Amino acid sequence: MAELEAMVKGGRERSSCPIASTLDIVGDKWSLVLIRDLFTGKQRYNQFCDSPEGVPTNLLAARLRKLEQQGIIFKEPYQTRPVRYAYSLTPAGRALLPVLQEMSRWANTYIEGTWTPPELFMSMKPKV
Repeated sequence: MAELEAMVKGGRERSSCPIASTLDIVGDKWSLVLIRDLFTGKQRYNQFCDSPEGVPTNLLAARLRKLEQQGIIFKEPYQTRPVRYAYSLTPAGRALLPVLQEMSRWANTYIEGTWTPPELFMSMKPKV
């Protein structure tokens, strides 16, 4: 894959700081939760609705659209009448796995009452 194909769209809204730029793309309340769900096998809209965090459907649709536009996920139709889509992570989206794993470790260490992610998730390796 060409290096430019792996680039995401967006970021650098506030500055060229790599942390601020990343937050411009995935720093809202729901994006990383959706990315987590994709890593754990969810692919369809109704599956995302079943997540325990209860993302409102209007925000779910908007976040999926934003993540697709920015090159973090892509969608493909799995049904034609009516058209329904399955979502998958792009290479840039899959590269976020270590970030989510480290956030989980940090939260388990410093935020009382957080649940421990399944070992399957924590032992995954990024497939970029």
